[in-house]
Amino acid sequence: MLNLLYKTKLGRIILRPLVGKWFSSLGGFFMDSSFSKLFIKSFIKNNNIDTDEYILDNIGSFNDFFTRKIKPERRPLDTVLSHLISPCDGKLTIYRITDDLVIPLKQSRFSINSLLSDETIADKYRNGYCFVFRLTVDDYHRYSYVETGNKSENIHIPGKYHTVRPIALEEYPVFIENTREYTIIETTCGGDIAQIEVGAMLVGKIDNYEKCPAAVVRGHEKGRFLFGGSTIILLFEPNRIMPNSELIDASRYGIETPVKLGQKIGAYNL
Repeated sequence: MLNLLYKTKLGRIILRPLVGKWFSSLGGFFMDSSFSKLFIKSFIKNNNIDTDEYILDNIGSFNDFFTRKIKPERRPLDTVLSHLISPCDGKLTIYRITDDLVIPLKQSRFSINSLLSDETIADKYRNGYCFVFRLTVDDYHRYSYVETGNKSENIHIPGKYHTVRPIALEEYPVFIENTREYTIIETTCGGDIAQIEVGAMLVGKIDNYEKCPAAVVRGHEKGRFLFGGSTIILLFEPNRIMPNSELIDASRYGIETPVKLGQKIGAYNL
């Protein structure tokens, strides 16, 4: 189906209404209903989800299951303060942000200016690092603050709802077309870190709990994605961090590395 939608002329015509907000909102409305519980068992089976990892009380809809909480002991937080942790489960690739602020993601490219819609903010990440965490439907869809500090207000950028699967990334600049929300976290060890949530097809809502400026703590839950695949992007200023070498090596070859929330993925240059 995705090949039809993204690789053919007819498919692109069909695709236009499907990436609109109304389609994802309609899907989200159904996934919030009690009727959607009928799809939970097959979803668990088809995606090989280990339900023993999760707290499954009061599941009244598919979205209740999709945003299920994980048992804390299943996602231990690396507590070494000099370590950079993953804010989520996902498939990670890491890129250097070039002088013209361009990220060469697989077969597509996008600029940090376009991602943030703010040239002044984007400029501070020149020659820094960009971490892209792609979440698929079998991943845990709650995410945490990457570091302790003071967050800005949330900036919401409306857009489309393409899938974030590789086939779409090859055909469209998904991350600068899709709806997204970001905040800047002022930290002591990592400078100003941009944490960005990107919506995707059938993700009716990016649900960030804290909208206004506030003090935040690394590893504390920041929000959740409702049904569908999604993406979290982190931007770091130059000379602030050093990613794990094996993640850098894999990313050079276009290989996504599965990571878990709370896992060490780098270190701060203290």
